[in-house]
Amino acid sequence: MGIGRSAIAAGILFAGFTLFTKTKDFITSPEGRILSHSVQDRICTIYGILETTWIKRGFPVAILTLLLIIPLTINNYYIDVLTITGIYAILALGLNIVVGLAGLLDLGYVAFYAVGAYSYGILNTQFGISFWPAILIGAILSAFAGMLLGMVTLRLRGDYLAIVTLGFGEVIRVLANNLDKPINLTNGPKGITPIQRPPLFFQPLLEDLGFSISTPALYSLYFYFLVLLVVTAVITATRRLDHSPIGRAWEAIREDELAAASMGVPFIRMKLLAFATGASFAGIVGVIFSAKQYFINPESFTFMESIGVLAMVILGGMGSIPGAILGATIVTVLNLEVLKGLSLWLNTLRNSGLVLSLPFVGDYALSQLPAQLEPAKYERLVFGIIIVIMVIFRPQGIWPARRRLGKVGRT
Repeated sequence: MGIGRSAIAAGILFAGFTLFTKTKDFITSPEGRILSHSVQDRICTIYGILETTWIKRGFPVAILTLLLIIPLTINNYYIDVLTITGIYAILALGLNIVVGLAGLLDLGYVAFYAVGAYSYGILNTQFGISFWPAILIGAILSAFAGMLLGMVTLRLRGDYLAIVTLGFGEVIRVLANNLDKPINLTNGPKGITPIQRPPLFFQPLLEDLGFSISTPALYSLYFYFLVLLVVTAVITATRRLDHSPIGRAWEAIREDELAAASMGVPFIRMKLLAFATGASFAGIVGVIFSAKQYFINPESFTFMESIGVLAMVILGGMGSIPGAILGATIVTVLNLEVLKGLSLWLNTLRNSGLVLSLPFVGDYALSQLPAQLEPAKYERLVFGIIIVIMVIFRPQGIWPARRRLGKVGRT
């Protein structure tokens, strides 16, 4: 049956408190030992309650509440980093349905992201349609684009499928780049701006309650909570699909399409549904991205974006919901924080004027560090190395999906 979330949580709390009591001198007193045993007994009691009643279902809610509170204590930059991480987590979850569950290699997934973003940009700037209706429209248009791609690639597998999906992604980008004539829809390479953000309907209430928060800070929190809400909805929908006859049909197609078809799985309908579902998730997050950025252009939806999302899925584990989220988090933090932080650190060393005495080299001025040594410029190289390493040494990913046995019936 495995270890439940509540058991893991109780174990972490128990181990953490035990480690704390063994490393603090003042806890080693008799009073401290009494306190230690008392708290440990309470943790064990809570563990027992969680394992025997419906209260254990509240554990994920508590974790989610903690995640909601954390951004209120940090600055806007880290809130934006968390928001971008959530956006890529949604994209990774959508691609995980196509690649991980259905086994359809899609190298043009960013096209659906672009469809959602441009649908809101065009509808808002030219027709005045607001944010919330545009989310539904963007999801529908992206799902239609996914079904269109699925119909084109029904009989293709492997490398041929990857090539066609890659071409589809480039077609969407080229269309966005050239649909500024004869009728201007996308404004070509200049992009679309200004894209209206959703109204801050709660701002007057906050002001009445005495909270004075700037509009940029409110929008940062607004988009963070919105992305977190969408992530929760996408996880719920993906889990429901994964544990349904549809999910089992996708897995059957992934393992052996011919055997699945011979067992009565409607692989044509299931393929179209996989493309449409994954595309709709990308369309929703594309609308959110365009509203958040206030501006979009074709350069935001290049082929390398698809490769980045694919790297997230492979790194986390294909077919695994927590793996897709973990992969998105690692790759986004690596891109936004680690590589850029290393670049800033190297620039600081160049400007410091320090001279190091190195063995076999002699004196070496740090100002002589090559200007091409910018880790932020080699993010795609880093992603490629990550994919190669994962495919060779851990093809199942960091957090692999648990395989299950079950019947695959008609859907």
